[in-house]
Amino acid sequence: MSDPRITSSIFTRGAVDLSALRNTAPPATRPSTPAQAGPSTGLPAAAGGGPVIDVTEANLQAEVLERSTAMPVVVFFGAAGYPESDQFAPVLERLAAEGGGAWALARIDVQDNPRIAQMFQVQGVPTVYAVVGGRPVDAFSGAVPEAQLRQWIGAVLKAGGVDVAAPGDPRLDEADDALMSGDLDAAEEAYKKILAESPADAAAEAGLAQVGLARRVAGADPRAALAAAEANPDDVPAQLLAADIEVLSGMAEQAYARLVDLVRRTSGDDRDKARQHLIALFTVAGQDDPAVASARRALASALF
Repeated sequence: MSDPRITSSIFTRGAVDLSALRNTAPPATRPSTPAQAGPSTGLPAAAGGGPVIDVTEANLQAEVLERSTAMPVVVFFGAAGYPESDQFAPVLERLAAEGGGAWALARIDVQDNPRIAQMFQVQGVPTVYAVVGGRPVDAFSGAVPEAQLRQWIGAVLKAGGVDVAAPGDPRLDEADDALMSGDLDAAEEAYKKILAESPADAAAEAGLAQVGLARRVAGADPRAALAAAEANPDDVPAQLLAADIEVLSGMAEQAYARLVDLVRRTSGDDRDKARQHLIALFTVAGQDDPAVASARRALASALF
């Protein structure tokens, strides 16, 4: 089976048997409202007052399994002190707040809850699951760009029977659906049409950049590509492909660092190719992404 993160449906994972947790969890109480936090965890406090719940074994059944019968629950597995986890959590929390109660975010500290992490087959942090109707329906590991995260949440809401049509702009919904289904030509045409009418539409810009990213990695063997880049640090095309794969694998910061270093080590056309490629990857993530802001500063230092 190919790496699911390098395909159009990059978030697919096999089924998880939660029966053991369901059977041994303490008796469920009436679920609290999504805005109320559950038991304290080692994770940093939630950034806002959105539908964010801290979950342990004591309230897993009520706050995840039972709640997911009424609304989709996105389960974030993280660990305090791990930079990628600490930086990605606030993005999820902000999107949960923007969701207006259409879905809930459950935060689980893997260090305090190793049994839950084991049952969900968590192999690293951050890992994110979607639970609908009492069962996991999709998942991904590693931090992903916000634009991709929004699309994934949209797909989860649709799977949960939630109407997520973009108010006032069904064109963007249509373009996102085409991208998620792997119809890159249709997605590209739709995003370009939006940008022709609204040149500053950040969501359409990010979508179009994702189309380019998907085309560049099509048919690539992730492991072979990363190995080739490691073995040939001066091979510019190999470095660019490796950065693309790292972004799709949830290692955006590593990709940015790779290309900033390439900018430092090259000149002329090669340097410009590396710079433009990095800027294109920034567009995929969105300008509000903290990792993008940090990488932009590093790029400026490398250029000047």
